[in-house]
Order: sequence, then C-alpha cells, then structure tokens
Amino acid sequence: MDQNEAAQMVIDALTKKQKSKSKFYFNDLSKILGEKPRVAKKFVNKMVEDGQLEYWSSGSTTMYGLPGT
Repeated sequence: MDQNEAAQMVIDALTKKQKSKSKFYFNDLSKILGEKPRVAKKFVNKMVEDGQLEYWSSGSTTMYGLPGT
C-alpha cells in the first residue's frame, strides 16, 4: 500500500463515520488501514503533515480528525 491509497482509505472511512463522530483514536485509524501500528503511524503522520488530517488533543488524549470538523 502506498501513501495515496492509505490516505484515500482513511478519508473515505472518516467521511462515512463523520455523522456520528468527528474525532478518532489512532487505533481506529490503524484498523481502517489494516496495518501494524508502526506502519500506520507513518501513514497518519504524513497525512497530518500534508493537511489531510489534523490533531486534536485534550491534554491527555490525542485524536485525529478531518480538518475543520
């Protein structure tokens, strides 16, 4: 799987689930990608760098979401 495929999988899945919740744990994204955590983390971090995802932190928990949600 390359970065573009991973990004499209995550964006599609988050868009479908956006009506029920807007922020997702890293483990949720890892399951969507079907990859081990280390590989999934590289994909997710690249998506954050590219502006396709954004971090949200409560101070103790870091979650991810689509920009502007």
